[in-house]
Amino acid sequence: MTKRFVAVAGNVGVGKSTLTALLAERLGWEPFFEAVDDNPYLADFYKDMRQWAFHSQIFFLSRRLRHHYELLSRPHSVIQDRSVYEDAEIFARNLYEQGSLDERDYQSYRELYQTLCDLVPPPDLVIYLQADVKTLLDRIRKRGRPYEQDIDPAYLARLNRLYDRWIDSFVLCPVLKIRAASIDFVAHPQHLDRIVASLQEKLAGKEILVLE
Repeated sequence: MTKRFVAVAGNVGVGKSTLTALLAERLGWEPFFEAVDDNPYLADFYKDMRQWAFHSQIFFLSRRLRHHYELLSRPHSVIQDRSVYEDAEIFARNLYEQGSLDERDYQSYRELYQTLCDLVPPPDLVIYLQADVKTLLDRIRKRGRPYEQDIDPAYLARLNRLYDRWIDSFVLCPVLKIRAASIDFVAHPQHLDRIVASLQEKLAGKEILVLE
């Protein structure tokens, strides 16, 4: 069987971890989850982004590098919760544009990121979960992480704009875009069936741009 590497991308609260787990179970693939709860800087970051932005982003990037090393050594298919590209193109770029990362820290981070990209191959497919801010806030409240409950809606809106800009220019591998506000793969098993079918067709080379 051909080994596959799929990454699930999307904004905070959109359902990446849940979809990663469901697809891993359905397809018999190994999941690699984003290091969120064990990031020692994240709670401090949400309180003071300028003070802790660089520390938090370096932690995420180093963890992503470890995951890439581990998943490349696996003989079987793997699915990753959030790609390394999002760390740099969405979150670090947003922090830099809003002034929470200064020029020196941002350029040091970008150099490390570019080196990482040169060393690791891209996924076979990126699944992009897209949702409006209201949907994101509803899902963030439901999952109940204390440090996320006061996230500024304007922050999520900025991330959404960066995500759309990134996806529009991303050419390293095929992308399957899913309108997460209208597809509830937790409440409706048939929605998950559609995602699995579309994923398999996309990996087979068929042209599917948006699932909604």
